[in-house]
Amino acid sequence: MNFIRETITAVRMTLVLWLLTAIIYPLGILLIGQALFPFQANGSVMVNLDNQVIGSALIGQTFTSDRYFHGRPSAVRYSEGKQASPTGISGASNFAPSNPALLERIVEEANQLQEQNIEPLGDLIYASGSGLDPHISLRSARQQLSRVARARDVGENDIIPLINKYTDGRFLRTFGEPGVNVLRLNYALDLQEINFP
Repeated sequence: MNFIRETITAVRMTLVLWLLTAIIYPLGILLIGQALFPFQANGSVMVNLDNQVIGSALIGQTFTSDRYFHGRPSAVRYSEGKQASPTGISGASNFAPSNPALLERIVEEANQLQEQNIEPLGDLIYASGSGLDPHISLRSARQQLSRVARARDVGENDIIPLINKYTDGRFLRTFGEPGVNVLRLNYALDLQEINFP
């Protein structure tokens, strides 16, 4: 009898904990997130003027045109649909520092930047660990400023306020370095071009 009573108590406790941790808590977090932080809770998805999704402010995008600031290189191709890397949407190349393929990619990136008279800074030649970093350093953005201004036929002084506006500060004003959100900056450049041709 004691065994049956303890089994029933254990099953009851398991059901109560399951109800709390698998249903009530996640539902509460979902409701709080949707009520207080809907933009962030839905993935920080950015849309253009036609209400079409252009990306997430939290995930780096690939920009190749001279009209745009280029983000960090990525070891995964998360934005290429069916051509996506088989490793998934997040991850690094996992190449060791001694791997010739890694060195070849870095040298190629550095040479391309030098051809554009851009100093090959770390965040412009090295991929982030996740492959999803949406930021570049303020210094890297300033290195690309003249190329973007030339391609858009605007003055550098017209772009600097946008760089400053889309620079995110240190986390909790203490950790990390300020970084420029590349997707938000590039979209602001496109909007500025529409509003002030």
